[in-house]
Amino acid sequence: MGQRTKTIIALLLPAQILLVRWLASYPDVVENYYSNGLYIYISRFLRILFGWIPFSFGDLLYTALFFLAGRYIYKHWKVIKAKPLLFLKNVVVVLSIAYFAFHLLWGMNYYRQPITWKLNIQREYTLEELVDFTEYIVEKTNQYQYQITQDSLAPVHIPYSKREIFQKTEEAYALLQKQYPDFEYKNPSLKSSIYSLPLTIMGYGGYLNPFTNEAQVNGITPLFRLPMVSGHEVGHQLGYSAEDATNFIGYLVTSNSDDAYFKYASYHHALGYCLSDLFYKDETQYNRILTTINPGVKENFKELNDFWKKYENPLEPLFKSVFNTFLKVNNQKEGIKSYNSVVGLMINYQNRVFQGG
Repeated sequence: MGQRTKTIIALLLPAQILLVRWLASYPDVVENYYSNGLYIYISRFLRILFGWIPFSFGDLLYTALFFLAGRYIYKHWKVIKAKPLLFLKNVVVVLSIAYFAFHLLWGMNYYRQPITWKLNIQREYTLEELVDFTEYIVEKTNQYQYQITQDSLAPVHIPYSKREIFQKTEEAYALLQKQYPDFEYKNPSLKSSIYSLPLTIMGYGGYLNPFTNEAQVNGITPLFRLPMVSGHEVGHQLGYSAEDATNFIGYLVTSNSDDAYFKYASYHHALGYCLSDLFYKDETQYNRILTTINPGVKENFKELNDFWKKYENPLEPLFKSVFNTFLKVNNQKEGIKSYNSVVGLMINYQNRVFQGG
C-alpha cells in the first residue's frame, strides 16, 4: 500500500467518526436501512461463511493479528524509532480500517431504536412492582428447581453437553420466532470460545465477534448458566447491541423454551438481577423474599459465586472499566450498569403479558 493511499485512509478516520455520530441522531434510519436491511444480509453471509467451522475462527484471527503485529514491530523496530510519525500513520490506517469494518459489519446496531420501541414496553417500575415480580420469579425458579431435582435441597445440574445446549438454543429461538418473527435465527454460528479462560479472568460470560459474527460463549461457565449466555450472545448476532436488550432477549428465549433446564436457567438468572436490585431498594423485603427461595436454588447461586471468586484478580476491575468506557462511547450511556436495566424490561413485559397486551 502506497503512502498516498495510507494518508487518504488515515484522514478518513475522523470523517467516519463524524458520519457515525451524525447517523446516531437518526435511529429510525439505522433501524430501517441497517439493522433491518443491510445487516441482515451481512450477518447471514458471515454465519454461513464461518458457522460450519467447529471452532472459533474469530479467536484464531485475533491471535494471528496479535502475532503479526508483534512480528512487524520486532522486525521494523529501528525504522519505527527513526520515523515514529510514519509508524503512527500506519497505526491510524489500521484503526481507520478496523473502525469502518466494525461499524459496517455490526457496530451500527448501537444506534438503532431501543428494544422498548420494538416491543412497545417501558423501563420504569415501582418498588411494589419489583417486589411482586421478584416473588413471581422466586415461584417459577423454585417450581423448575423442584421439577428437575424432586428435592428442594438439591442444586440443578444440566445433563447436556455444550453442543446440545447450543442446539437447544436454536430450537428455543425457533419457538420464540412464532411469537416474534424478528427473532428469526437462521444459519447458526454459536461456539465455545478458545479464550474461555481469559474471558473468565476478565469476568465475561461471552462475546460476539463483530468481524466474523460468531457468538462466543465462555465454555467453562457452570453449565446451568450456559443457556442464558447462549441466548444472550445470539441476541447480539440478531443485531441487538445494548446489553440490557440482549439480557432481556436471553431471558425471553429461554423462559419460552419447552425445556425445563432452559426455563430454570432463565428464571435463576432473572432472580439474581431482581434480588440485587431489591437489596439496594428495600433490604427488609429482600431478606423476607430470601427466606422463600429453595435451598437448591441458593446452592446454584453459591456454585456460580464460587466459580467467579476462583478467578478473581486485580486486573478484572481494569477490564470492566475498559468495557464500561467502550459501551458509553457506543451510545450506551449507563455503560456496564446497563446490564442491570433488564429488570425494568422484564417487569414491564410481564405486566403486559398479565394484562393481555
